[in-house]
Amino acid sequence: MRRSPAIVFGITLSAVAVLVFRWVGIKGDRTVFSVRTYGAKGNGLTKDTLAIQTAIDAAARVGDGAVLLPPGRYLSGTLHLRSNVTFRLTSGATLIASRDDADFDPYEHLPAGSFTRALPTWVLASAPRAPLPPRQGSGPALTTIDDPATAYAHYSLIVGDNVNNVRIEGDGVIDGNRTRRGGPKLIALKNCRHITIRGITLRNAPNYNISLIGTEYADLENLTIVNGYADGIDPDNSHFVRIANCYIDSWDDAICAKASLGLGRRLGTENLVVKNCVLRTSNNGFKFGTESEGNLRNVSFSNSVILRRARGRAPITGIAIESVDGGTVSGVSVANIVMRAVRTPIFLRLGNRGRGMTVPRPGRISDVVISNVTALYAAKPSSIDGLLGSPICQIKIANVDVQETGGHGFTGLEVPELPEAYPQGEMFGVLPAYSLYARHVDGLTVSNWRARWEHLDSRPAAVFDDVRDLRVARFDSRSPNGPQPLILLRSVERAWFESVYAANPGALLVGTEAVTTGNVGRHGGQPIQARR
Repeated sequence: MRRSPAIVFGITLSAVAVLVFRWVGIKGDRTVFSVRTYGAKGNGLTKDTLAIQTAIDAAARVGDGAVLLPPGRYLSGTLHLRSNVTFRLTSGATLIASRDDADFDPYEHLPAGSFTRALPTWVLASAPRAPLPPRQGSGPALTTIDDPATAYAHYSLIVGDNVNNVRIEGDGVIDGNRTRRGGPKLIALKNCRHITIRGITLRNAPNYNISLIGTEYADLENLTIVNGYADGIDPDNSHFVRIANCYIDSWDDAICAKASLGLGRRLGTENLVVKNCVLRTSNNGFKFGTESEGNLRNVSFSNSVILRRARGRAPITGIAIESVDGGTVSGVSVANIVMRAVRTPIFLRLGNRGRGMTVPRPGRISDVVISNVTALYAAKPSSIDGLLGSPICQIKIANVDVQETGGHGFTGLEVPELPEAYPQGEMFGVLPAYSLYARHVDGLTVSNWRARWEHLDSRPAAVFDDVRDLRVARFDSRSPNGPQPLILLRSVERAWFESVYAANPGALLVGTEAVTTGNVGRHGGQPIQARR
């Protein structure tokens, strides 16, 4: 059979790719720098920092060199990555963080824009390892606007600052060698480009496992993070980041995108993809914030599972998208997520804490799409919480199946605003809905939402308060145990309903309080009644 030119061209490209791969492999074999050659003992007792660093520097001098850690236990302080170097941990190799704090770099000096004379809005989870860099000037002492764990990079086991074309790979282990929070990060990359981290296991980290600050084109895949005492992976002011096929077990947030002032100016995290991950946490599975001085744009989180850890409290939130420091969040897609025993499945919050702002002003959250979410054993409702005069805009939520714990009574619609408070899924206390609460939203579409509770609950399934352009289609939930409607509206302008179902016949489906304007319609299901 005669092959078409396209097929021949494809085969040729494949052959070239194989040849290139083999050539790179041969070249890599010729430029491998074993840390044993440079004096590393690998016995878990002798500090091998100097030997490993010498191997890294030797690989950098030849270009495209690979530093090899053979099987062994390598005790070390801070290691400095260089451009065009591969750092490879073979199976059976463990890089262990020294317990001597003097073996690690001090905090680096930050730009003036990273500091404030105002009282800090953060609380340290543990005492910092050393005083912050001294600053000149009279008046109150300067402190970092964001917490030191977020702001600084150099206090780490492996640090790269302004390096390019770096790989950290292999089947080996990086061990933080701690039993509680408070210590160096395991990997911190600042102002770096073209980074690959693949295959390794990180465990017992007393600080962030992987911290990306101002880093572009980072590919993180097939990573295993276990027993982290802080965050798992934090992209901060970073662009074009892919996190895929990872297992993350951390007490604090599993994946937390940020847009801090660690680089001294308002920037943002953009073009972020997270997919095919298992996230186990006691805080948040996937989160943006609370450091939200800059923007979050063009983000996809998909095909992942969020679970509680083997020990400790249940996760506070599964999906948390927060802007409380003036940043803009837009173009976010969340799809195909399963979570179990997460207290608050979905939490969107626009606040006005105003870090780094002389006069605080709210940012903006818009154009967020969340679909295909299954949440089992949720203790609290999902919520979308804007501010009066600063609504969250254009939110679409579809195909959500939630099993709620329930067990609460309805006590009214009054919920505190708390514009300056630290944002988290439980910040408002018991909400007036058992499954979905939305307040100060402009443009909200909810379709194919199914909810049920385990214990009798007299609250409505959903409450919409100060919402404009509301569309609800195919909403199927267990009726409240009492006189409340399935869906309760207050100060809603332009609402449209289609196919609203309740478990018990004759239940009041939609009720209204205060001023609600616009058409209310239905197609299928039981007749909608209105109550004022």
